[in-house]
Amino acid sequence: MTPTPSQTVGPFFGFALRRVDDGDGIPVEGQVLDGAGEPVVDALIEAWREGDFARCRTDDEGAFRFTARKRRFLNITVFARGLLRHLNTRMYFPGEQDAILEMVDPGRRHTLVARPDGEVLRFDIRLQGPEETVFFV
Repeated sequence: MTPTPSQTVGPFFGFALRRVDDGDGIPVEGQVLDGAGEPVVDALIEAWREGDFARCRTDDEGAFRFTARKRRFLNITVFARGLLRHLNTRMYFPGEQDAILEMVDPGRRHTLVARPDGEVLRFDIRLQGPEETVFFV
């Protein structure tokens, strides 16, 4: 049987990616999870805004980590196996908001806001399910 396009997109190999963790900024950690809550082990995450850029891949537990300077929000792009198109979302820093966040259903806004977790900010990305992260077209 011939694989479908969604079965052949990815995996994304990390051997050519340098670790983005220069210590200059706030550590951001999270996991990419599928609809069943299982880790997505070969996703690629890009975070960017105003000249800042971080790129990292998920590990065997679907976890990623990068550092970011405090902004109102970061643009996040997710590439993963099974996605024919990348997904776009935002990660808002705690206490920050703007007109875009205010347009999101109040019951789903929390999926876009990182939460403090000790010395890091925690931002999990859920690709499907009742707690699915809000994605933008």
